[in-house]
Formats: sequence, structure tokens, C-alpha cells
Amino acid sequence: MSQQTGLVHFRTPTYKRPEQLRRALDSMIAQTSPAWVCDVYDDDPSEAGGFVVAELNDPRIRYTPNKPQLFASRNIDHCFSADNPHGAEYFCVVEDDNFILPTFVADNIALMRREGVEIVLRNQLVEYASGTAAASVGTVGVLDDLFTDGLYQAEEFRLALLAGIGVSNGGLFWSVRARSPLEIQYGCTATLQEYLRTYSIAEPVYVAMEPLAVWAENAEQTTRNAELDASYLRRELDLKRAVQALRQKVWSETSIGQRAAFMTNPRFAAPVSVRATNVAKALIGEKLAGHVSPLEALRLRSRGMLIRALGRLTPEFDLFVASRDV
Repeated sequence: MSQQTGLVHFRTPTYKRPEQLRRALDSMIAQTSPAWVCDVYDDDPSEAGGFVVAELNDPRIRYTPNKPQLFASRNIDHCFSADNPHGAEYFCVVEDDNFILPTFVADNIALMRREGVEIVLRNQLVEYASGTAAASVGTVGVLDDLFTDGLYQAEEFRLALLAGIGVSNGGLFWSVRARSPLEIQYGCTATLQEYLRTYSIAEPVYVAMEPLAVWAENAEQTTRNAELDASYLRRELDLKRAVQALRQKVWSETSIGQRAAFMTNPRFAAPVSVRATNVAKALIGEKLAGHVSPLEALRLRSRGMLIRALGRLTPEFDLFVASRDV
């Protein structure tokens, strides 16, 4: 299919949250830019999302029930595929419990064209207690304690893994020309996918701190990890071990100049103490004097050694890292 200039392809994974799905789709309908299509991928065997799509009756919204079920992490991940069935120029993933503000599309496209970039990471406000009667959207953005506004080269952007997590799925907006492989394509939690997606960035990214989307905080309700056949403790240990290994890999690939500047680099909003904590737990041989006390450095490194001893790395993790080596 030929590319349609300016067309945005939304991908929306959903599972048993019809009211939240309706809100997400309504936020697309309310966009000031009408040139978009949306594919809804429903993992609910009862296909509750299909009723929502039918009631909205907007020809730009297409419904696909997943058969068989993909489960949460795979359903999210395949939304980052490089496939382009509608000939779109731009792409974004809006999970069913999140939503976007009316100028999200128009402002992201204008920013990309002005800055000459193919990926924008857009800040998102936090909706607290999402899905409950007490739900409220705050004034804090998910990127506030991590980045400052501006253009990041790939090497510097990946260092965000040592300041926090980096990519938030719902904040990514990219074009058909983006070179970074954003689909992870191996079995892991959706949380780990975001770390791996940060590592996958291979080109300049503009971090836009004005929040034009909303991220739902709903850990008590989430079904993200329901498909994993492992205890909570085992999942957490394996997640921390994978993050540790990824941080070590990023550090080894970072220039000497970037390493030297990392602790006090004003481009990152993360406090120096947070950066020092992540460096220590990653067992990176960086001098921490002046950043944390010797006793705290010892405690953090001991914790890192415990994670290395008890956490597991899968063969798929090693294959993923190898696939991103250039």
C-alpha cells in the first residue's frame, strides 16, 4: 500500500476494560488532526472491545479479536511492529486504559518536522487510582524526574537506563522512517519491554516535556503479568537481573566523555543520588565518592551482587542484546 502523508496509525491493545477503551478511542476521535486510523487488538475471549468499537461506529477504527490470546505483554509488543498495513506515516500505541489530549497528533507531527527527528518521546500526566471512583489526573508527568526537554543522541538517550527507565510505551510517537527496532519479540514482562525498548533506540530522539497524554496508574488492577508462570519474587529477581545486565551493557558502550559527565549531566532530571544508586546496583566500576557515603555504596553493591547471584538471564535475553548490536 502506498504511504499516505500525515496519516497516523494508532495501535490499541485491550483486555476486559470496555469503559477505559471507550475513553481511549474517544480521545482519538477528539484529535484536532483527523487523519488517523486505529487498530484495536482485543485479548478478551468474550470480545467486549468489539461492542465498544461497534457503538462508536467510526470507520477509522478497526477491531481484531486475538485468536488465540496473546496475553498482555505480547499484545502490547506486537503493537510496535514495523508492519504498515494502512500506509501510515506515523505511529503510536495507546493502551486501553490510557488516553491522549486533543493536540497530541498535531503537536507531535509539527515537532518532528521542525526538529528533523523520526521519534518523539512525549511526556504523560499520571492518572492516579485509574479505573476507580477516586481516579484523578494529577500535574506530575512520568518523565519529570528523568529528562529535560530537548534532542538526545542515541548514546545519551540510552544512558537514561541508569537514571531511571527511559521509554514509556504510551509516550512514543514515531514515523515510518525511524530506524530503531521497537518491537522486542521475545517473551518477557511489559515492564522489561520498556527497558529493552530504551536500549533499542538507534537514532536521535526528541524528548518533549509538555504532557499531551495520560498514563494510568493501576498496578492493583493490571493483568500485564498474568500469563507468566512464575512467583512474584522470581519475576522481580529476574527483572532486576535483566535490568542490571542491560545497564552494564549500556555503560560499556558509552563513550568515556559521556561516562565522566553522567553523574552531573543536567540533561537528566534524575537526582544524583538516584543515578549513583543505579550505577552501584549495576556493579559498574564508577567512583561514587561525593555521591553516596562509603557505607551506602557498600550496601548498594552488596544488593547488586545478590541480584546477580539470584536473578536469571534467559537465552532469549542474550539473543535480544545480540540482535541490537551494530
